[in-house]
Amino acid sequence: MFLLTMLIVVLFILIGVAFLTLLERKILSYIQIRKGPNKVGFMGILQPISDAIKLFLKEQTVPMLSNYFIYVISPIMGLFNSLLIWTLYPFLINCSSFNMGILFFFCCTSMGVYSIMISGWASNSNYSMLGCIRSVAQTISYEVSLVLIILCPVLMIESYNLLDFYFIQDSVWFIFLMFPLSLCWISSSMAETNRSPFDFSEGESELVSGFNVEYSAAGFAFIFLAEYSSIIFMSMLFCIIFLGNKIDSFLFPVQITLLSFLFIWVRGTLPRYRYDKLMYLAWKCYLPVSLNLFLLFVMIKVMI
Repeated sequence: MFLLTMLIVVLFILIGVAFLTLLERKILSYIQIRKGPNKVGFMGILQPISDAIKLFLKEQTVPMLSNYFIYVISPIMGLFNSLLIWTLYPFLINCSSFNMGILFFFCCTSMGVYSIMISGWASNSNYSMLGCIRSVAQTISYEVSLVLIILCPVLMIESYNLLDFYFIQDSVWFIFLMFPLSLCWISSSMAETNRSPFDFSEGESELVSGFNVEYSAAGFAFIFLAEYSSIIFMSMLFCIIFLGNKIDSFLFPVQITLLSFLFIWVRGTLPRYRYDKLMYLAWKCYLPVSLNLFLLFVMIKVMI
């Protein structure tokens, strides 16, 4: 039953990722006052399917000086890692929910940086190596603030299980109690998933395409799927922790879609940060804010 459930979840995630790419291309095209994909199917609705067929049928090129086995396996491991986090999805039938869910989430997200780092290293390209070094520094920096941000709601409910967020927010959502923290979480999750304006591992303007510059065909598709799967997961996690929505209600997928739309909107609106400003933001803005708010919630909990 567990394997069947997870198979269905993975299937729907991959379908969701496919149509999230279509949504992104449509939104970016309207932001830039042009038409997006509109030829394949009705209003371009079949474009993701044709893109997938094209990517998986293309020839896989491998750089001559690359470390072949690691070069091929690291995008697959990255996708596996991003899909593994979805075992945290809080099913009401308690099929795969477990008590240390938040800790498992941090274990998986900290492992995610290795696939980017190894992809960049194994390609044996200067641009790839620069992209992966940037990504490692960025992910380590923002994970510190992410842990402190998520510890505040965890402290309030005294549990690491995502289902407890679902039950405890019946009367009031945490976004009203922790509004600054929720904004810090959205920004940090954009940095964690390497999205604009923090997409330094894929700095097209200065690194051609960053850590994935040598990848094509299926390897590029796996990297792409892993990134967009992480975006949907971060949106889902925000909805559960701060918006406390009913998982079995119609509003839940609508909120996830709106959060995913926010990721795309930011990409179409904001320019890329300068790298030193990114580190300044993590260590001198988010870290002190999250630390102080964490101490505030500790005091509140002690007084209660």
